Amino acid sequence: MFKRFLWLEWKSFFRSASVGKNIGLKVLLIFLALYFSVAFLVLGIGLYPLLRETFPDKDPLQMVNRLVLLWVVFDLGFRFMMQSLPVLDIKPLLNLPIARRKAVNFVLIKSMYSFFNFLPLFIIIPFGIFCIYKADYGTWNLIAWMMTMIAITQCVNFLNFIIKKKFTDNLKALIPAILILIVFAVLEYFEIFEASLWFGKMMNFLVINPYLTIVPLILVFALYKWNQLNLTSKFYLDAGLKEKQKDANTHDFVWTKKFGTLAPFLQQDLKLIWRNKRPKTTIYMSLILLGYGMFFYPNDAYQEFEAFYVFVGIFMTGIFMINFGQFVPSWDASYYPMIMSQNIPMKDYLASKALLISISVVILAILTTPYIYFGWNILLINMVAALYNIGVNVPILLYAGSFNKKKIDLDKSPFMNYQGTGATQWLVSIPLMVVPVFIFWLFDFFIGFEAAIIGLAAFGVIGLLFRANLMDYIVGAYRKRKHAMINGFKQTGE
Repeated sequence: MFKRFLWLEWKSFFRSASVGKNIGLKVLLIFLALYFSVAFLVLGIGLYPLLRETFPDKDPLQMVNRLVLLWVVFDLGFRFMMQSLPVLDIKPLLNLPIARRKAVNFVLIKSMYSFFNFLPLFIIIPFGIFCIYKADYGTWNLIAWMMTMIAITQCVNFLNFIIKKKFTDNLKALIPAILILIVFAVLEYFEIFEASLWFGKMMNFLVINPYLTIVPLILVFALYKWNQLNLTSKFYLDAGLKEKQKDANTHDFVWTKKFGTLAPFLQQDLKLIWRNKRPKTTIYMSLILLGYGMFFYPNDAYQEFEAFYVFVGIFMTGIFMINFGQFVPSWDASYYPMIMSQNIPMKDYLASKALLISISVVILAILTTPYIYFGWNILLINMVAALYNIGVNVPILLYAGSFNKKKIDLDKSPFMNYQGTGATQWLVSIPLMVVPVFIFWLFDFFIGFEAAIIGLAAFGVIGLLFRANLMDYIVGAYRKRKHAMINGFKQTGE
């Protein structure tokens, strides 16, 4: 039966209307998989000698055990954002003599062979082998440790299954859990309550008593059964039709009327964001990714190359601009033909998009001001990056939108969702992210930091001064490709 399910998926892949794009994505993912596999393998081989050389007075295994809890939290968050859960089209199977549990088991077992589960093995196994030969622990003790780490990986896999099924449609419900994690992180940072220390001690105790490996194995089985029962209970054709009754969303955004002729379009965009899952998630992700700077600003290694801070500033102040702007006008694909058939000024339509995106850049720039803690140069770079986003990147995104002709399902999750993604989305990232870094570096290298700040800001100001001319050119591009876009939005393939 498992072979039949695999054969059905194989035929479904090659008979898809978007097989060309699917193959391209698979090739790209294979290259990324090879890259990360080699990187993790190198880390796994070098981890024990590196820890032994850097901390000669400490046991490398105990140090790694203390980091396991941090790895679990990071892995779970990364999987939630990036990992696509395996799916199976159940409609053709419901009228066949196929046990529901077999189909559910296929989905769950398939998830166990995810690349996200194999990647940690490139660290766990080499490090475990080093410990067998170098450390004072017994062979069976370290084999038990490796089995425990593999079991923990599978626990994260099935836990991610549960979290995604429960919270993907309602990210706000995750806020209490995120706040709890922040509290524990603060307690850990100030050494008030070090959860990682206690978890490390538990892992050390398990190494000394290898028979306790049965505990994480039982936990894997329990999470597997939990998922199995949950999916089996929803294995019905009408399972997705039973939705909770909700009150109608009546937000009219009356305050937008002060923007005159742009108000109707601005209201439409705000309602679209407020009422649909995929565009609404872009807001949550924009707020979460404001913490992106914490990975780089505290690190002294990046202070020698301040041009990289421009990349971080462009990203943080423009994350909504990028996530939302790169799919203009695909967000309106379902009624775009109607817009084009009405006497609606295209310039007003696009100006409202530019206004919405520009407002988001200003808000995110204000929210990044606490990074002044790491220096005034960080604040200046972020503010100049925001100005560059508004003056230069907004017109670039709008122009790139004239090449969009793929429809977007507004109710689908954006995580690992390539619907509506084409060559335009990949190519536009170069002028958006790379060019401002190069401009800043050029001025900084030949003149100085102040000149780099002024130079990057000048580009943003010039973009604002020529906004009217740029909009006229962009409107012409949309009109020229109007029929190609309308035809593309009518296609059902992704």
